[in-house]
Amino acid sequence: MLSEKSRPVIEATAAVVAEHMPEITPLFYAHMFEAHPELLDGVFSRANQRNGEQAQALAGSIVKFAVHLLENPGTLPEAVLSRIAHKHTALGIVEEQYPIVYENLFWAIGEVLGDAVTPAVADAWTEVYWLMADALIKIEKGLYSQRANDRMWTDWRVVAKEPTGNAAVTFRFEPADDTPQSRGRAGGYVSVRLKVEDGLRQCRQYSLSEKAESTTERVITVKLDEGGEVSPMLIQNVEVGDVIELSNPYGDITLEDEDSTAPLVLATAGIGITPAAAILDTLAQQGSDRQVLLLHGDASWEAVALREQVTESLAALPHGDARLFLGVRPEQDPEGVTTVEGVMHFDDVELPRDGHYILCGPLAFMQSTRSKLIDAGVPATSIRYEIFGPDLWLAA
Repeated sequence: MLSEKSRPVIEATAAVVAEHMPEITPLFYAHMFEAHPELLDGVFSRANQRNGEQAQALAGSIVKFAVHLLENPGTLPEAVLSRIAHKHTALGIVEEQYPIVYENLFWAIGEVLGDAVTPAVADAWTEVYWLMADALIKIEKGLYSQRANDRMWTDWRVVAKEPTGNAAVTFRFEPADDTPQSRGRAGGYVSVRLKVEDGLRQCRQYSLSEKAESTTERVITVKLDEGGEVSPMLIQNVEVGDVIELSNPYGDITLEDEDSTAPLVLATAGIGITPAAAILDTLAQQGSDRQVLLLHGDASWEAVALREQVTESLAALPHGDARLFLGVRPEQDPEGVTTVEGVMHFDDVELPRDGHYILCGPLAFMQSTRSKLIDAGVPATSIRYEIFGPDLWLAA
């Protein structure tokens, strides 16, 4: 809980800090990486530094946390903290790194706001930072304690490499040694860490796309980002037989978190179909009789990643159904799938009012889809989303 001493200071300065966060966070990162270049080797993403997404996400999370403390005294934004904590543990963030972030962030705040950062302002925002940091550290320690091993990274061997959809590849891994492995969850993800062209290690999270709960196999599906650092190395350089590093599985938007009997609607676009494919696969393996509806948007049927796996899973679900919104429809609908030409809409879709909804895809798609679902009568509290990379929706 925010102290009574700090509350009026945060109320008076929250808008100013929020306004200047776009200046503060890039300065903070530059200063921190100059002092601690090791953090760019296998922890922070250089790509997200260059495009500013990490800075936006950090700014948004701190300000959102502060506003929550003001508007909801005595509580914490559990959903926000859980999302961040899962991302952190998938990167191996540890308690000892929080003071480094604090030192450099507050240096940047002082540089940008100057004399406006009085001792009272500094103390109040220090309290906000450590309330958030301590809450995250507690959640992250709990997540780490659930691992089947005490290692951040373990070696996995590529046993298959299969093209799927438009510019995507499915990688299948098996453990390269006898390290005990953690069970994944459908909807979750793992981090991949590998050396890029200049020898620096970079990490990216990829959804488990099949056999999510296995401890002896990992399956991820990667779409080529031609301007990226990691996906081109994976798709173009990593071959069957190679060994690469994977994290333990994490993720806060998973099937295990869902009510096992409530109807489930998965609304996805593009490569956002990967966590939905894992959820459908797991439900099919469980013999679930749950009502499940997949709504997916893509350029064409041929562009849909994992389309064979998805249709097989839907065929095994007695109450599974799918509707695809495509830029170009096939001449004949694939078996078990209804296709519609154009962008996703719900004009003639029967949406369960008591259902749970999971969105995954480009940010603009998820924002638009969430608005359409709410307009159609779906409660906002029933809608969750999985976002790849820094959470810019939270930042907004």
